[in-house]
Amino acid sequence: MTKPAHFDLVIAGAGILGAACAWQYVQRYPGKSVLVVDKEGQPASHQTGRNSGVVHAGVYYPADSLKARYCRQGLQDTLAFCRQEDIAWLQCGKLIVATDETELARLQQLAVRSQENGLSPQWLETAELSRREPAIRGTAAIFVEQTAITDYPAITRRMLSKAVSGGAELWFNSELKGISEQPDQVTLRLSDGRQVKAQQFLNCTGLMADRVISMQGLESDFRILPFRGEYYQLPPKYNQLVNHLIYPVPDPALPFLGVHLTRMIDGTVTVGPNAVLALAREGYSWADINLKDCWDNLTYQGFWPLAKRYWRSGLNELHQSLRQSEYLKLVQKYCPQISVEDLLPYRHGVRAQAVSDKGELLHDFRFVETQRTLHVGNAPSPAATSAIPIARAVVDKLMG
Repeated sequence: MTKPAHFDLVIAGAGILGAACAWQYVQRYPGKSVLVVDKEGQPASHQTGRNSGVVHAGVYYPADSLKARYCRQGLQDTLAFCRQEDIAWLQCGKLIVATDETELARLQQLAVRSQENGLSPQWLETAELSRREPAIRGTAAIFVEQTAITDYPAITRRMLSKAVSGGAELWFNSELKGISEQPDQVTLRLSDGRQVKAQQFLNCTGLMADRVISMQGLESDFRILPFRGEYYQLPPKYNQLVNHLIYPVPDPALPFLGVHLTRMIDGTVTVGPNAVLALAREGYSWADINLKDCWDNLTYQGFWPLAKRYWRSGLNELHQSLRQSEYLKLVQKYCPQISVEDLLPYRHGVRAQAVSDKGELLHDFRFVETQRTLHVGNAPSPAATSAIPIARAVVDKLMG
């Protein structure tokens, strides 16, 4: 029998967070051995490769939260990495647009929150909004100039390349099937039958994070529920439709930012996302159905309190998903010239939303750890923006 390989650190998950952790680790400890495993054939296959590419500035989050601190630092770190590595980026700024009196009051609160997070939002009345964005209609808006766009899969690939240059190994098509922790090491069993020994193990599997925690026999007070975000692309005639990113004023009771217009780094414009409960952990369409995933959702003790609290929002999202004309109304509130015919197919994403066993949406980071393992159980949006500072903190935890 082949002798198991041995590494100082094994990381499960080759999305942007796993890549950032591998890169940070080899930078800090160049003599140590690192392995990154992923069940897919390439990096950034799920959340990292299916988001809108926005580098957030930290508008929405309580200033004293980890999410806010990591986002503020992540904006600087991400753009610095892009400049250093010659990866495409554009600091085009974001407009958050209010279209009625209720949204106007929330917009004023967001302006204050932005200032608390060290930003300098510009308040725009209707005339100035129309001058800057002729296609956009609203009663007022705030402009956050620090917000940017980039190519997160490209960043992930570059971080992994730098980690490999530092001595790390990458094993794709290698799904984690078992974890056993002993006093002196961790034994990992992979889908191809190989075993790997590690001094430490790091779980960065995103949508599967809670299942990897359970695989080790550990308990947690949350579960990952998958919410699909459906995107559309506008036709090329609309590539110059907007000069900035255009966001609605979000509902503060929900963790989602609403359907927005995004300038993509390739020059196109996308619309989305909404948020509907997916029928599979990696369910990118209504045709993607996994009965085990559905059963796990329905039998989770936190699901029904969540459903009771948000059933109206859930029905609205479902209705808008099934009827493009209803989805379109969310966009036409602030951009009336877009029609149903303009909503062209585009890739969808799935968000790993952690939900407590009491039915609460978890908005900040959650870790589960033992002597030799560290599980990133919840890395909420904007985790892609914040990947570098999160990785520094994770490496601190590993070596603390």
